[in-house]
Amino acid sequence: MSEWSASHRFKLIAAPGGLGLVQDFLNTVGIEGYGTDLLADTALASDWVSGAVRTWSALRGEDVEPPSLNDADLAKLRALRHTIGQLVRGEAVDGSKVSAVSASFGLSDTGEVRLVPAGTGWRWLASVLWGEILLSQQEDTWRRIKQCHNHPCLSTFYDRSKNNSGVWCNVKTCGNVANLRASRARRRERAAQAGGLSAAPAAGAATREPN
Repeated sequence: MSEWSASHRFKLIAAPGGLGLVQDFLNTVGIEGYGTDLLADTALASDWVSGAVRTWSALRGEDVEPPSLNDADLAKLRALRHTIGQLVRGEAVDGSKVSAVSASFGLSDTGEVRLVPAGTGWRWLASVLWGEILLSQQEDTWRRIKQCHNHPCLSTFYDRSKNNSGVWCNVKTCGNVANLRASRARRRERAAQAGGLSAAPAAGAATREPN
């Protein structure tokens, strides 16, 4: 598999390296008109995790098998997706309520220390995801993972702008839609204000007593 399937269906360019897995995981969410929730059932989730983990393992030079998932894993993965989404949006997260997962350290043939995922099912995948987030935070690339500000899109993209100022997954689509919506709202507001100002003198004239 040469691309991250969940992000690709939204026509998004993947985040660099292993961070692409975190982005793809967040993009498993269902967006009306674009795609279903890939964590909605075991078959969909298993298909996604199989391709995503193989892509990740190839990028990281690992030789791992994707974890098998069951119905109980799906609820945990959806909760994890929500928590990571909160982090991306800058929302407060109660760490004490986040299920703990484990990882260990390993040494590559070239002498590089690396994090080794541990556990089975959802815990294995969570171990990989938290590991990639940790590395991304240390490399200062985590702040470039964002969710589109155009509701109800909310797809997750990697901001490649020089000053990290991007707010839309695609300026030509979601950006134009959001700007058009804002422009219409401003016109309605101006029209309402103008209507109120023009109505005030008329009301005064109707109640004025003749000299």
